[in-house]
Amino acid sequence: METRDPSPTPLAATISRPDRLFPTLTSEQLSTMAAHGRRRSTLRGEVLIEVGDKSVPVFVVVSGELEVVRASDGAETLIVSHHAGQFSGEANLISGRRALARVRVSQPGEVIQLDREHLLALIQNDAALSEILMRAFILRRVELIARDLGDVVVIGSGHNPGTLRVKQFLTRNGHPFQYIDLDRDREAQELLDRFRISVADIPVLICRGDAVLRNPSNARIADCLGFNEQIDDAHVSDLVIVGAGPAGLAAAVYAASEGLDVLVLESNMPGGQAGSSSRIENYLGFPTGISGLDLTGRAYAQAMKFGAHILVAKGAKRLQCDGQDYTLEIDGEPRIRARAVIIATGAEYRKPALPELSAFEGAGVYYGATPMEAQLCVGEDVVVVGGGNSAGQAAVFLASPARRVHMLVRGPGLAETMSRYLVRRIEENPTIVLHTNTEIVALEGKEKLTRIRWRDDRTGDVESHDIRHAFIMTGATPNTRWLDGCIVVDDKGFVKTGTDLSSEELARAKWPLTRPPYLLETSRPRIFAVGDVRGGNIKRVASAVGEGSIAIAFVHQVLRQ
Repeated sequence: METRDPSPTPLAATISRPDRLFPTLTSEQLSTMAAHGRRRSTLRGEVLIEVGDKSVPVFVVVSGELEVVRASDGAETLIVSHHAGQFSGEANLISGRRALARVRVSQPGEVIQLDREHLLALIQNDAALSEILMRAFILRRVELIARDLGDVVVIGSGHNPGTLRVKQFLTRNGHPFQYIDLDRDREAQELLDRFRISVADIPVLICRGDAVLRNPSNARIADCLGFNEQIDDAHVSDLVIVGAGPAGLAAAVYAASEGLDVLVLESNMPGGQAGSSSRIENYLGFPTGISGLDLTGRAYAQAMKFGAHILVAKGAKRLQCDGQDYTLEIDGEPRIRARAVIIATGAEYRKPALPELSAFEGAGVYYGATPMEAQLCVGEDVVVVGGGNSAGQAAVFLASPARRVHMLVRGPGLAETMSRYLVRRIEENPTIVLHTNTEIVALEGKEKLTRIRWRDDRTGDVESHDIRHAFIMTGATPNTRWLDGCIVVDDKGFVKTGTDLSSEELARAKWPLTRPPYLLETSRPRIFAVGDVRGGNIKRVASAVGEGSIAIAFVHQVLRQ
């Protein structure tokens, strides 16, 4: 039998603006909600939503009271109580994921019940209610994450690369979790004994209190938490977008908002490289800057709001170009078919040719600088490799927690590859030391990076430093291997589009139409490429977003044809 926390502190009592998270609707707004749902009476003690439920409706209280509780280990903790005019739910109502908390009737009365389909229709068509509901759902999720009020426990160690990967996956997917550090938390051994976990099983993810996943893959975590919908292999989508970075998410927002049936595939984590940026300060409309996680998280919520379907940890393995519709093979799922495809798989940082590099990935070598990695570097020296904006943003961000940031660039300076505002900040920050014409030649350590050697290419001198953290942000290698020769690419593997395709290349690709490819269209009709994966791309988030939106205008044209 479950017991109640003897001294619960409801969420609404601990936040500064409860009216934003738990607003009270007007009588007119209640009438609008009722027109999209159905009224029903409630009984004291009735459970309306259980933890893990897949089809989660929203309940608007007309009379009586609902309580939202976290259920764990046979005990309940009150999160919030909803009174007349207030409504249940958080971001999972938009994404379609499983419920994180139990919703129960504490005072009998009447509610308005809306299923997800009708809720999305209401949000898409009523601007005033959309603002109230979306803001509340998103801010509630933010508070759940900040207070570790989720259905997941991660047991791991800062010395274990898998731990960082699991934490990043949950964070980038906006899923709240409690982290137990084996190196610091006293209760860790008790949990290990309880679930019969050995050190070799780390990291461990406890899913909804019962499923114990030992060193799980991202795909297995997604399955356990119900991130992804079932795929109907008989269904043909209007548009499949491969990649959920800024370009892919922008395309999803515009396509779904304009009525297209959209499916987005993301092999790893939503947000792409931009999602790991600590702060973007030259993106239009954000004069004080915005983190990549916040920007792409909002884009993700927008795409879901308009009805796009997004699968995470489900990457495209192969594109089949024959037939009237295009077919994609994806990880662990049936094949999917689409009338049109947008390739938005982006690029990954080019890795230095160091034989020991892979052994230290996640254990001293990182490809993004977020607060999660920054926590590992407090008071220590770090190395940032690269001369582009991403490297500059990382250096400036890490200069706060780190003792010293060594920035290594192969060229003579930063002016040609980095925005001027970042160059100035690096020059004026005494914590950052710029090493030009310099590259890493060796990484050393046993299970974790402990020492770095770098060489000054002008003099040939090699220096050795006891540094445990290196952030690699150099160059770009396009994620196009999965295309399997179906699309024309340039000599570096980037997808060629529009006027960049020569008549000879189109002839070899057997271009079947009398018209030439549209802007952003590839050597195959109805297949487009946007963002960092496209040859000649402008490496800016705003450019990627623009290309994603422009591509949709052409998708409409080709689908009409």
